[in-house]
Amino acid sequence: MLRKLLLALLVALLALGAVAAVKGFTTRIETPYRSAGSAAVFVDVEPGDSTRVIAGRLTRAGVVPDAWTFRLAVWQSGSAQSLQAGEYEFPAALSPLQVVDKIAQGDVVLRTITFPEGLTIKEMAEVFDQSAFGSGDEFLAQAGRAELVRDLDAEALNLEGYLFPETYSLPRDASAADLVEAMVAQFRRNFDEALRQEAARQGRTVREVVTLASLIQKETGDETEHALVSAVYHNRLRIGMGLQCDPTVIYALELDGLYDGNLTRDNLQHDSSYNTYRYPGLPPGPIAAAGRAVLEAALRPADASYLYFVSRNDGTHEFANTLREHNRNVRKWQVEFFRARRRSQE
Repeated sequence: MLRKLLLALLVALLALGAVAAVKGFTTRIETPYRSAGSAAVFVDVEPGDSTRVIAGRLTRAGVVPDAWTFRLAVWQSGSAQSLQAGEYEFPAALSPLQVVDKIAQGDVVLRTITFPEGLTIKEMAEVFDQSAFGSGDEFLAQAGRAELVRDLDAEALNLEGYLFPETYSLPRDASAADLVEAMVAQFRRNFDEALRQEAARQGRTVREVVTLASLIQKETGDETEHALVSAVYHNRLRIGMGLQCDPTVIYALELDGLYDGNLTRDNLQHDSSYNTYRYPGLPPGPIAAAGRAVLEAALRPADASYLYFVSRNDGTHEFANTLREHNRNVRKWQVEFFRARRRSQE
């Protein structure tokens, strides 16, 4: 009888010990931990890393108390097959379970890269080259993947005009290919079905609309003028008048490696199909990346009869209906304006 009582007592004690152990482990994986001070900690999880390897990195970084606690948290959460590669930031103390959840959700550090509106592929490559993502040559190579927009533009030789200008947030290991694909996807979201249907209704191809939008984008950065500049070009196209768009000449010169930062009268005679002073109609393709508002303006010009515009030298333009009016504006803003400026500086 005594033996049975002792055995029962031993079983009870073991059970209590097991409960206490389980409770201890539960408390351990649910308690926030931090041994690395107040500064944010960054930990890399490489593709193919095992739970043991990840646990070791986290332990050395002071994010979790020890490898076994992290592995227990992984087991408890059932996330062993869900841990994702990437760079993770731990700015504050987290429990091992929270750490596991962060990695399982792929809550990686994102780095941003911004492409302003109006950039060419070449200029975008220069921006990319200054980023942490890769070299400009890698970007240029990926920007040649015209097949990404083949359904929109069968004539495209590259992605000029189809890399949407915006700020992109990407993981550290994102490649030029990843970024270019994201930019094309963003273009598709902005040049949506409604705009495509409007282009079709007007009898214009996507390439024509994107090309016209790129001219408007390069001519003015003032959003109040997009539809007005669009009206000028629509009016000129309608009557067969040359577009005479300076940015197309600059683009042509850059393609041929001849642009030195100054546009001269002689440059206006440069023989290129992109030179809208020499060749009527739209140039062969886009000359830059236009934003959403400009893409809309290309299809929805202002109700205006303007045929001319000249810069006021402050980012805005003076518009005119007749050549006589335009010549007066040119004299005011391109002759008298600079003459007065020179006098004030003497």
